[in-house]
Amino acid sequence: MNDTRRFKDLLYEQVARIGKAAGSPKRLELIELLCQGEKTVDTLAREAAISMKLASAHLRELRSAHLVETERRGKNVIYRIANREVAEFWVAIRSLAEDRLVELKMALAQLTSDPRELTPQDRDSLVRMAKKGSVVVLDVRPSAEYEAAHLPYAQSMPIEELKSRLAELPQGKTIVAYCRGPYCLMARDAVLLLKQQGFEAIHLPEGVAEWGMAPVR
Repeated sequence: MNDTRRFKDLLYEQVARIGKAAGSPKRLELIELLCQGEKTVDTLAREAAISMKLASAHLRELRSAHLVETERRGKNVIYRIANREVAEFWVAIRSLAEDRLVELKMALAQLTSDPRELTPQDRDSLVRMAKKGSVVVLDVRPSAEYEAAHLPYAQSMPIEELKSRLAELPQGKTIVAYCRGPYCLMARDAVLLLKQQGFEAIHLPEGVAEWGMAPVR
């Protein structure tokens, strides 16, 4: 094998480290969760419905590929995505899968219950309407994720608080609910609850990773 071939093989091997690190459903889910904001191992394990031991093993793989970073704060180790490109990688690989895999398209079709769900093409109009106050954009993720990053003009109302805080929402205006992205069901549950309570509500499938958001202050 000549030097040129060895060098090319080395290049592809290094790139393949990213594919290997992302080659697990749970590791992809952990990346999506970290796109919402930094989290501890126990929080990630709980939200991904896996054990602490398994979460730690998956996070080690992601860290070895430099997709996530850590920081120790007291007794806790905090995880975060390494940079904005990691979030873009997650959105890109997910979008590619949705475009190419029939099985995934069929699964997503089962989740789409409202033909009026907002699409990416509606971003500009949604921002304009939210700025004018003609619609209410509701972030139903945990408040810590909202504080890390959120959509323009969104207000935080975590799904577990929604029922007890309905009086804060204006009647006669459309409520646009979003959460962590198209695979997150919190916004769909929120829309169902809002409709049951007489509100006009629409689900926005996108989250902060899809919008390419920087933290909003």
